[in-house]
Amino acid sequence: MDAHLLTMSLIVFGVLFVTLGSGIWVGFSLMIVGFVGMSLFSPLPAGNNLASSIWANTEKWEYVALPLFILMGEILFRSGISERLFRSLVPWLYRLPGGLLLMNIVACTLFAAVSGSSAATTATVGKITLTEFQKLGYDKRMAMGSLAGAGTLGFLIPPSLIMIVYAILAEVSIGKMFIAGILPGILLSGIYITYILIQGLLHPEIAPRMKERYSWKERLFSLRDLAPTVMLILMVLGSIYAGVATPTEAAALGVLGATIFAVLNRQLDFKGFFEALVGAVKTNSMIMLIVVGAGFLSRVMGFLGIPAALTTFIVNLNLSPYLLMILLGMVYLVLGCLLDGFSIVVMTLPIALPMVTAAGFDPIWFGIFLILMVEVSQITPPVGFNLFVIQGLTGEPIMNVARYAMPFFFLMLLTTVILTAFPEIALILPKYMIAK
Repeated sequence: MDAHLLTMSLIVFGVLFVTLGSGIWVGFSLMIVGFVGMSLFSPLPAGNNLASSIWANTEKWEYVALPLFILMGEILFRSGISERLFRSLVPWLYRLPGGLLLMNIVACTLFAAVSGSSAATTATVGKITLTEFQKLGYDKRMAMGSLAGAGTLGFLIPPSLIMIVYAILAEVSIGKMFIAGILPGILLSGIYITYILIQGLLHPEIAPRMKERYSWKERLFSLRDLAPTVMLILMVLGSIYAGVATPTEAAALGVLGATIFAVLNRQLDFKGFFEALVGAVKTNSMIMLIVVGAGFLSRVMGFLGIPAALTTFIVNLNLSPYLLMILLGMVYLVLGCLLDGFSIVVMTLPIALPMVTAAGFDPIWFGIFLILMVEVSQITPPVGFNLFVIQGLTGEPIMNVARYAMPFFFLMLLTTVILTAFPEIALILPKYMIAK
């Protein structure tokens, strides 16, 4: 990398850290950095390029799926689905080692398959399970830690909001990204369950036995409360995988199904629906502001030649592919302590993706790898969103929640290592997918 390019890179990244550290919204920070970089180092008009970049990054039809999936999650959050999940799963889990702590994992896995959001998954499941665990005398460290870890499944198990953003930016199929997340999501969920079962066997006191007993008839009858969740999963994901609906159309079906379920469950009035709409607008605006800012910054860095120079520099180091992924993983762990998941994806993708593909990795596999890294950022202080959600539910100090979540932090890293060693876990299902 020549001296001029190195100077440009240092100035651009220096301005980036200053703006982010000043507390300016991430989207605006990225726009400011791009504007400064283009004004200083390019003869092209920064204002015109900002305007054209905003249009180029928002006119894609695929982005319509984003607010629809967000609205579906907002409606479900207010629909009473967590109470029904709890009632349906208690008869099946209460006698296992670890008891109802497994509820956090199973319920988060199921809700993640209809919500698309990590924070929504954590809040929806946590508002019922944490209260019940406290009443039953469960160990609060395991209760909060397992919820923090399991809540991150909202990003990995489709339909995932962050998968949509990644797929559009990386120019890969949203449907293939969705189906690629199924087996890694099941793997991570299975590792969490195994950990809780082992802890339940070694330390039975973390999950006191319930006095209630359930017959097989009661267990089978309880499955009716799972029906709405299963039907939504079939409507959304089934229509995509069967090739009868695009992700955007499936998102619209999901909104319709969630609304019908909430109305039939008598949990959604006009006020609640209006709050869901407002929440969806706020969340989508936040995400799209980051996407727009990152898109402009990516264009500027492309004009300046920074991504190409960094890619060439890394390639010339002749690192092995796995060493490259280790270094990228370390960078993402650091970024996860400073930024939210969407910012991490849109900021780093223009630089990381060329390096990864040059090393021979599949972009769909890298998307799953990156989402796992983003999941880790959800439970790392000081900006781990899941930690703040649990703090809001319990009043527990944020650093205590982070400490309780630490075992699940390492379990996520273990899952990432397994996925890197066996990439077919993420790639085998997309090879046989019908929908494009």
